[in-house]
Amino acid sequence: MSQLTTVHLLRHGEVFNPGKVLYGRLPGYRLSEAGNEMALNAVKYLAGRDVTYLASSPLQRALETARPLAEAFALPVVTDDRLIEAGNRFEGKRVTGEGGVLKRPSSWPLYRNPFRPSWGEPYEQVAKRMLAAVLKARDEAAGHEAVCVSHQLPIVCLRRYLENRRLWHDPRRRQCSLASITSLVFGGEQVLRIDYAEPSGTTPNRVGWDTQSAP
Repeated sequence: MSQLTTVHLLRHGEVFNPGKVLYGRLPGYRLSEAGNEMALNAVKYLAGRDVTYLASSPLQRALETARPLAEAFALPVVTDDRLIEAGNRFEGKRVTGEGGVLKRPSSWPLYRNPFRPSWGEPYEQVAKRMLAAVLKARDEAAGHEAVCVSHQLPIVCLRRYLENRRLWHDPRRRQCSLASITSLVFGGEQVLRIDYAEPSGTTPNRVGWDTQSAP
């Protein structure tokens, strides 16, 4: 039988974002109090698992989500830039609602190709860099388990890519709640199955800011 290795993709917890802007890769966006609790819920969910490798996106909210896992499993946090949030031309702005860039004609050209998408990093590029990070984690934790802390859109893109589904999609229908865990179970080099869990419960996909995707 092939050696089993599991790579858990953990989405970061809730972010303190009173301005409700699309924060993307901007620095300084930390976890809220609820977000810190969500990170602890992930630790409780993974308690007793054979986690031997821990990687994280370099963004503050992801590193803060990884911190209690590092303490619980006595592991260093390996910063992997390939786990970072998708690039987006609307960073720092409100996308929807009052004052949202959707209402500005100057922004409309950025929506010319939602399949790529034209407003940010191509979905295929996101999926492939995420896959490279996951394969690194799989190899580092061969025969054991790994955790990679990342962001909603990158996790969703990778899952859709592995499931041979089209990469463009409705962000309101993503299955990737805050601090959720998408687990890739490998038998050798092959993905045998993909599991999903929500230790902190289901959270809504608010298009235009915390989903990191324009509608």
